[in-house]
Amino acid sequence: MDTRRNLLKKKRRVVIKIGSSSLQHTETGDMDYIRLEVLVRELCNLKNQGKDVVLVSSGAIAQGKKAVHLTPEQLQEHPIAVKQACAAVGQARLMMTYQKIFAEYNQVTAQILMTRQTISNDINRINAQNTFEELFRMGVIPIVNENDTVATHEIEIGDNDTLSAIVASMIGADLLILLSDIDGLYTDDPRANPDAEFIETVEHLDESFLRMGKSTTGSGVGTGGMSTKLTAATIATASGADMVIANSKDVRIIHRIIDGENYGTLFLAEKQDAFDLPDFVENLHSCRERG
Repeated sequence: MDTRRNLLKKKRRVVIKIGSSSLQHTETGDMDYIRLEVLVRELCNLKNQGKDVVLVSSGAIAQGKKAVHLTPEQLQEHPIAVKQACAAVGQARLMMTYQKIFAEYNQVTAQILMTRQTISNDINRINAQNTFEELFRMGVIPIVNENDTVATHEIEIGDNDTLSAIVASMIGADLLILLSDIDGLYTDDPRANPDAEFIETVEHLDESFLRMGKSTTGSGVGTGGMSTKLTAATIATASGADMVIANSKDVRIIHRIIDGENYGTLFLAEKQDAFDLPDFVENLHSCRERG
């Protein structure tokens, strides 16, 4: 077994991100309750091992769209306002579902909704950090999403890959797991290029790896492609956390990764003392605004 993978067993504070496409049936867009229950069981088991656990969960907008029977034409008429309204409907439904399933394992959860101002404003950031720490002391699992309902731009933080890395950095997590619909990092998009090679470990995240990121996603549901996952890796590794990109097809991959098994792409932490999270987020947002 790879020694570096084996060290994942010792991680004490873990952030796990799961995307919209991983939470629903492709054919209907309805919630995949079996996968949700397995996810909850995995998280509760980590918590029972004495680890601090955070779930960053997409799915609010998708569930809202489904609940109000939104057509593509309606979405195009007022895209930002409609997305915000769908988020308001869907976030409540999503949390209700999570709380019901977590309660079956006697696990208390909390909802934390974040915006860019949560990070860029010093007081807001410190308050958020204090809230996380208190929830951990209480034995609660925080469930985090971007507050799409009040976002003033179509994209604030923009995707939950980046958001999960921001959370990991804020709370001093030592492991971030991104669950998606792809096995990990490849030299090219494996859906388009059958000769693309899988990369098991990234020891140093340099420009050659960052160029592999492309703003594409195979699901048509979420907002995060490989480029957002590499942005997340930049934040996480610079903040001192290892990161793994893995396929959510079987959610039990979570405990296999933490047991040191060779799943997904492992990005090794390279803590940079000069890394400033608020500055990075503001610069990232400015770049996205410029397009």
